[in-house]
Amino acid sequence: MGAVVTRRFLECLLGLYFLSHIPITLFVDLQAALSPELYPVELTDLKNWYSKEFKDPLMQDPPVWFKSFVFCELVFQLPFFPIAAYAFFKGSCRWIRTPAIIYSVHTITTLIPILYTILLEDFSRASAFKGQRPETLRERLTLICIYTPYFIIPLILLVFMLRNPYYKYEEKRKKK
Repeated sequence: MGAVVTRRFLECLLGLYFLSHIPITLFVDLQAALSPELYPVELTDLKNWYSKEFKDPLMQDPPVWFKSFVFCELVFQLPFFPIAAYAFFKGSCRWIRTPAIIYSVHTITTLIPILYTILLEDFSRASAFKGQRPETLRERLTLICIYTPYFIIPLILLVFMLRNPYYKYEEKRKKK
């Protein structure tokens, strides 16, 4: 009984994560790769406020490699978000295992260079980054705290899909 309750709790949390990721991707993240004319001024103001408040150079003046990650988010991840939200809110959808593993590995892989850049890039010498950028360790850690959940939650999802007995083993189907 306890394992089922724990699994359902985690499934609901993952459902919320994927559901919340839809508007974040559409209204904020995609602004790094798409034309600003596609967005109302309120959303561009929100992105600009965030970029300046947290000194996020990746969103202020996104380098090409970052835009490629955002493009992957648009093409591969965004269509997956409602499917994953449905599967995890419904619960007991074993078919989500393989797509969830692919999503989590892809997302973790893209977050590594993002976190590495924020933590270790010498922005004062980097010609690719213009505008405000994190200069102190505190500013870098604050920015890392914003990106880290998008590393940790897919890591939890990956471990959940690989280790949870419910998702790990397929039921054998009866032959007719």
